Amino acid sequence: MRGATSMDENTARRLLLVRAFDSAESPLWTADDAAWASRLAAETVPAGAPPLRFLAERAHHALQRIEPRERGAARWLAVGGWRWRWVLAAALLGGLFGLAADVLGRAALVDVLAPPSWAVIVWNLLVYAVLLVGALRPPGKGGVLRRSLLAWWRRAAGKGPLREATAQWAALSAPLTLSRVAALLHVAAAAVGAGLVAGLYLRGLVFDYRAGWQSTFLDAETVHRTLAWLLAPASALTGIAVPDIAAMEALRVTPAAAAPTATAAPWIHLYAAMLGLMVIVPRLLLAVGSLSRAAWQSRHLVLPLDEAYFQGLLRRHRGGVASVRVCPHAAPPGAAAALGLRTLLAQEFGDGVQVQMAEVTRLGDEDLAARPPSGAAPSLQVALVDLGATPETDSHGRFVEALRRAAPAAPLVLLADETAFARRFATLPDRLAERRAAWRQFAQAQGLPLLCADLESPDVAQAAEALKAALQG
Repeated sequence: MRGATSMDENTARRLLLVRAFDSAESPLWTADDAAWASRLAAETVPAGAPPLRFLAERAHHALQRIEPRERGAARWLAVGGWRWRWVLAAALLGGLFGLAADVLGRAALVDVLAPPSWAVIVWNLLVYAVLLVGALRPPGKGGVLRRSLLAWWRRAAGKGPLREATAQWAALSAPLTLSRVAALLHVAAAAVGAGLVAGLYLRGLVFDYRAGWQSTFLDAETVHRTLAWLLAPASALTGIAVPDIAAMEALRVTPAAAAPTATAAPWIHLYAAMLGLMVIVPRLLLAVGSLSRAAWQSRHLVLPLDEAYFQGLLRRHRGGVASVRVCPHAAPPGAAAALGLRTLLAQEFGDGVQVQMAEVTRLGDEDLAARPPSGAAPSLQVALVDLGATPETDSHGRFVEALRRAAPAAPLVLLADETAFARRFATLPDRLAERRAAWRQFAQAQGLPLLCADLESPDVAQAAEALKAALQG
């Protein structure tokens, strides 16, 4: 990811929380507060320090004012922290569940052909198969668990800036959260298996279990062959062989036969070994892998610092001037529209903003917009279109892709000038709403923020807020 910087979990959470307050209209955090935090960070960070150092220091100072004013801020920062006691709790709950599960039952006879232990083993094998399929899935394909976690994060969000910070954190930390949840589930599953094994032996101490089997369709030879194959790993580990055909015939339970007298101890050993081999050991290895992956991810969260918000903070810190490249499509803006656009950009980037008006991209020549801009890379690219035009993937879509290729490091905003269309349909507000909706749908499909404004007579304050929201979104 171009312009992305990896950082630890605490730093990322602080940056996102302060960003949410910077972007919100709240009496708890004003523009003067934001300027104070930037000024204090500039005074405490050495010259030439990495950008992340300045941003982290600014977030530290900002939170000194935010936390006393917003009680939920401190709780929000604390709630995402990892607690190792969660692993212990998962192990304890899983162990108690496994211990309480009576897989042998109260009957004196243990059915060696169909003990409930097989259900636990088969379930875990299905889980391994699902994990294997997930590992082979192309990157970026979210699973059910990922979508569920993101939905839960959003429902658990607070109000205002905390809600926005929660949404951003949910998207950023989804891989880390999934690794931690997976670790807890693996620990719990391993503990369930261990609890089952402990339950097998504890009940064997106080009950005298006997082994037998019964079947309408299977004979002793088939049962022997099936169990010898299924229990081969446990037999290799314990050295306990599955009884031969004659012994299996003696264990058969029929209405005419006497009750089996063979002890169930060898079978308990075999099924305990199977639980260890198929459940406990694999789950522990998966838990260790998930915890190791989570530990690495918590130190390498990737936050794109090339976004307009962070670049604006860094530019003001360095005393630089923003450069905005405006790329008109189909027709150039009029003099009044160009002046309104510059006024709008000055509200966000300051009076010193440099506006570079690119050549008009004519219909059919959209691929030519991919030519790199002259001079230094712009801080922002604006794709300027007429709201009255019908958004077309073949033309406007190619135009957007060409601009992305021209300056891949610069954020791109789609600006629809509604001056002419709004005047033409001044008495038909529904037409204006419909056309805005069409461009909004196009922008969403292209993954672009959209700003609609009457550039010749803009409501500067409202348009500036919309531009700020578009850059943050």
